[in-house]
Amino acid sequence: MKNDTLKGQYRINEQIRAKEVRIVSDDIEPKVYPIFQALKMAEERELDLVEISPNAQPPVCRIIDYSKFLYQLKKRQKEQKAKQVKVNVKEIRFGPQTDDHDYNFKLKHAKGFLADGDKVKAYVFFKGRSILFKEQGEVLLLRFANDLEDYAKVDQMPVLEGKRMTIQLSPKKKEASKKPAAPKPAPVPKAEKPETNEE
Repeated sequence: MKNDTLKGQYRINEQIRAKEVRIVSDDIEPKVYPIFQALKMAEERELDLVEISPNAQPPVCRIIDYSKFLYQLKKRQKEQKAKQVKVNVKEIRFGPQTDDHDYNFKLKHAKGFLADGDKVKAYVFFKGRSILFKEQGEVLLLRFANDLEDYAKVDQMPVLEGKRMTIQLSPKKKEASKKPAAPKPAPVPKAEKPETNEE
């Protein structure tokens, strides 16, 4: 359980083995106290003595409500996780002589992956003697990148690794739908002179 792993990270109260500790707290003068005194101070406030920097000399402790401390830690971790955007890499495999029907089917899949914000790693797998067609494989991957240029940018041009030739594409950031060129203002019609029937 995640909460348990957090709990095990910090020693509290009698679990703290140091003879003296440095206390950092809002309402206590930050200095080194003997452990028995630090524990007594925590007890008087009905709070916990929590070791937050065990490797410091002496260890640094805070006098806080331990469950509240854990709750805030968990909250912070959640926020950090939410900020991390998880990017998936979807693989698409071609043979060196992929026919048009199969190619278009895979192209459609790639467009879907890119629209979902996933990266696409496309590769041509060369079996046995098909390695002779590596130029064909490269042409295929470049055509693939070209057909996706409205959806993706190329992270890595085709590169041969063993029996695979790979290309990697990232989704293009959705630009605020390209603004159409501002229409030119219509010419202002000249004030027409009132017609006079002079003959």
